[in-house]
Amino acid sequence: MNILVTGANGQLGNEMRLVAAGTDDHYLFTDVAELDITDAEAVLRLVRKESINVVVNCAAYTNVDQAEDDAERCELLNATAVRNLAEAVKAVDGWLIHISTDYVFGAEPYNTPCREDQKGTPTGVYGLTKLHGEQHIAAVGCKHLIVRTAWLYSEFGRNFVKTMLRLTAEKPMLKVVYDQCGTPTYAYDLAAAITHIISHRLLDGHGGTYHYSNEGVCSWYDFTHMIAEYAGHRNCDIRPCRSDEFPSKVKRPAYSVLDKTKFKEAFGLSVPYWTDSLKVCLRRLREMDELPPNQ
Repeated sequence: MNILVTGANGQLGNEMRLVAAGTDDHYLFTDVAELDITDAEAVLRLVRKESINVVVNCAAYTNVDQAEDDAERCELLNATAVRNLAEAVKAVDGWLIHISTDYVFGAEPYNTPCREDQKGTPTGVYGLTKLHGEQHIAAVGCKHLIVRTAWLYSEFGRNFVKTMLRLTAEKPMLKVVYDQCGTPTYAYDLAAAITHIISHRLLDGHGGTYHYSNEGVCSWYDFTHMIAEYAGHRNCDIRPCRSDEFPSKVKRPAYSVLDKTKFKEAFGLSVPYWTDSLKVCLRRLREMDELPPNQ
């Protein structure tokens, strides 16, 4: 089977490279330098040329705050480009696995895990454009798997874990919000789940929208505490604070825990607990000599 991975230089794309190396399928990894997914003709041309069976779309505009001032570009990457991919895979009767986000929720107050059929109520441009991308896939009608995830981190690029590792190593005191709850998701775990679905030929009969994050629930404050503890950064006084102490251009979801029941039942996969996966990521960062020492 031939699989095209877009956004291959991002967090999930890089983890897909690692996991896919152990499969028998042929993976083609591209980023903007190799394929501009906003160019519909270029996308279709490559999909046909490489006889692509599955496209895994890891590409996205993910700067949530900057998106508020760059709505046109955000819409182009998160919605229009997704439509291009959907049309291309439909033309060859292939599959699109598209990565979406918990940010499609947020405006409605709730305190139970979000289901796949729950109405999208985004609170900012980023979430709205990701919702538009999902809607484009449905309108095109291609065979698809939409996977919403949340609080993604990895050894690669910029993310919350790497930022908190640096800050808890450098600063004597740090304030972190405690009134936003969700589930950290190790990108390697998500990449492994996606690759398993592809390699075990589980797509047929399982199209639709699913949720995937690691198991458990925490606040950003709790998350930071565990990052510092596992890294041995004990000289930083980590204090809880409210979201309104850090004014932002966009209101982030206060509770974005995702219900993964449908995913686990459909694909027969167990999902690691978030603290266990965090330990794995920090161990790998330590092996890569990228864990900041406590100062």
